[in-house]
Amino acid sequence: MSRKLRWPVVAVCVLIVAWLSYDMWQLNLAERTWGHRPLFLFAAFWTAVVLSVYPATAKDPNSDRWLLLSTLSGFLLALGFPPLPLTGLLFVGFVPLLLVEYQLRNSRSGTSVKAVFRYALNTFVIWNILATFWVANTAFVAGIVANFLNALFMTVPILFYHLLSRHFPKFTIGIFAAFWLSFEMLHLNWEITWPWLNLGNAFGRFPEWVQFYEFTGALGGSLWVVVVNGLLLRLITKRRLTGRWPRPQMMSVALAILVPLAGSYLWYTLYQETGPEREIVIVQPNYEPHYVRPRTTNDQLLRDAGELSTAALTPQTDYLLFPESAFGRVDSARIGQDRRTGPLRQILGKYPNLNLITGVSSQHILAPDDPDTRAVRYDTDRNGREVRWEAYNAAAQLNNRSEAVQLHLKGKLVPGAEFMPYRRVFSFLEPLADKLGGSLAGYGRYEQPTVFHSEAGRVAPVICYESVYGEYVTRYLASGKEAQAIFIMTKDGWWDLTPGHLQHLHYARLRAIETRRDVARSANTGISSIINQRGDIVQRTRYNERTTLSGTIRLNDQRTFYAQWGDMTGRIAVYTALLLLLQLAFKTWQERVNRKKQAQA
Repeated sequence: MSRKLRWPVVAVCVLIVAWLSYDMWQLNLAERTWGHRPLFLFAAFWTAVVLSVYPATAKDPNSDRWLLLSTLSGFLLALGFPPLPLTGLLFVGFVPLLLVEYQLRNSRSGTSVKAVFRYALNTFVIWNILATFWVANTAFVAGIVANFLNALFMTVPILFYHLLSRHFPKFTIGIFAAFWLSFEMLHLNWEITWPWLNLGNAFGRFPEWVQFYEFTGALGGSLWVVVVNGLLLRLITKRRLTGRWPRPQMMSVALAILVPLAGSYLWYTLYQETGPEREIVIVQPNYEPHYVRPRTTNDQLLRDAGELSTAALTPQTDYLLFPESAFGRVDSARIGQDRRTGPLRQILGKYPNLNLITGVSSQHILAPDDPDTRAVRYDTDRNGREVRWEAYNAAAQLNNRSEAVQLHLKGKLVPGAEFMPYRRVFSFLEPLADKLGGSLAGYGRYEQPTVFHSEAGRVAPVICYESVYGEYVTRYLASGKEAQAIFIMTKDGWWDLTPGHLQHLHYARLRAIETRRDVARSANTGISSIINQRGDIVQRTRYNERTTLSGTIRLNDQRTFYAQWGDMTGRIAVYTALLLLLQLAFKTWQERVNRKKQAQA
C-alpha cells in the first residue's frame, strides 16, 4: 500500500476504534450486550498497527508480499474453526506463513528472527481476533488478553521452528510438529491456560473425520494438521526448485489427508453404540447472564426451573439436568437442607427414581482449626470477628433416596475470571482486586473430579470450561470411578449471539469420541443438546429460548485407549522437542570447539 493511502486508512481505523469504544461504553451503561462489535474494534485496531509499524520496520523489498502471505495464513486458520464448515482450510492454513519463514531462513539475514516474529505475530493476531473476539463480551480486558497475549504465545513455537530448521533442514516437519504440539500441551496444563484454539478442536464440526480421537485425543487432530501443512510446504518448495510438481511429494500429501480421513469414516460407519439406556430431561432456563441473572432471586430461579421440569418429567425419567450456577449462595455442606432447595425436594418426592444434577454457586466457612488454602478469603462477621471462607463453582447430585448431596468442585478454572494465575507473582494486584470487589483467591477446586453415582448409573459432572480439556475429562473414567456418561453444565450466554457458544458445543462432541460416552449438555441460554458416542448431535435446542429437552442416553462402561493413556501424542512431542533442543545445544558447543581448534592451528 502506498504511503499516501496508508495514513488515511490508519486515521479511519483509529476513528472506528474510538467510535466503537464509545458505543460499547454506552451499551454497557444501558445494560445491553455488544454482539460482534469487539470483532470490528480489534480488527480496526490491528489494521492501524500493521499499516503504521510493519512497512516502517520491514526493509526487505519482499516485505509487502510477506505481510500479505502472513495475513492470508491468519484468515485461513480462523476460517477453519467452527461454526463455519471450512475446516479443511486448516490443512493449508500455515503454508503461507511457513513460506515466509522458509524464505527468511534461506536469506541468511541477521534480522531473520525478528522478521519471522513480526510476520508470525500478524498471522496469530488475525487468527485469534477472527476466531475468539467474542471473549471480550465476557470482560473487555479478558478479550484483549485472550486475543493478543495468546497470539504472542503462539509465535514461540514458530521461532523455535525457525531456529532449529536452520541446523536440521531435513527434519523440518518433525520440528514443526514437536514444538507446535508442545505449545498446545503447555496450554492444556499451565495456569495461563487457553487451549480454545488448539488445532484439533476445529474438527468438532465434523466428528466423522476424527473417530481416531478415541486413541489420540484432540492432539491427534493437531498433529494431522501440522504434518499436512509441512508436507505441502515441502511440495511447494520442490516445485519452485525444479519447476515441476514432484509426484512422490504429491502422493505423500494425498495419503496424509486421505488415509486418516478414510479410516475415520470407516470407523464412524462401523461403530456400534453400547450400553443400557436412561431417560433424561435437560432444562434450559434462559437467563441473560450479564444483567438479568444477577438480579434474579434464588427463589425465582428454582421456581422457573421447577415449572419447566414438571412439564417434561415422567415416572420413567432417570436424570434431570440443570445448567451451571442454576442457583447459588448456599453452604456447600448444607445444600440438601437449605430451605431454598425445597422446590427441588418436592420434585424429587414426586419421582422416587429421579436424580437431579445441577450447577450451583456455593461457599463454605472454614472452621478455626482448618488450614488456609489457595482460595481462602477473609471477611468479618457482625461481631467484628475474622471469618475465613471459600467460594465454589460446583455441581451437585440430589435424589430422594439419600439425604447426602454428592458434590463436585470445578477443577479447571477460567484464568482471571475464576482464579489468578501464578498468584504469588501477581500478589501486588490484591489491593486493586479488593477495591473492585474481586479477589485474587479465586474459587476453591478439586484436583481430582468427582463421579456422581446412583442406582441409575455413574455420570461425570463437567462444568463449562472443563469440557475443553480432553485428558481432564478422562479422569472421570479412571479405574474405580468409570463414569458411564458425561453431563456438561454451562451458561454460554456470556458471549451473546457470537460463534463462542457454537464452538463450545462442537468441542463437547470431541469428548464423546475420545471417551465413547454419551454427552448430555445443559446450557443456560443454549445450546443444550444430547450427543451420542460417535459425536453426533442427536437432539438440540435453539439459542436464547426457554425450554426443556427430553431424550435418551446410553451408559457405556468400556474404556478407550485415550481414556487409559491420555495425551500421549503431546507427551511424545514434548520429549521430542527437548531432545531437539539438547541436540542443538550439543551441535552449537561442538562448532565452538572446532572453531577454537582451527584458530589455534
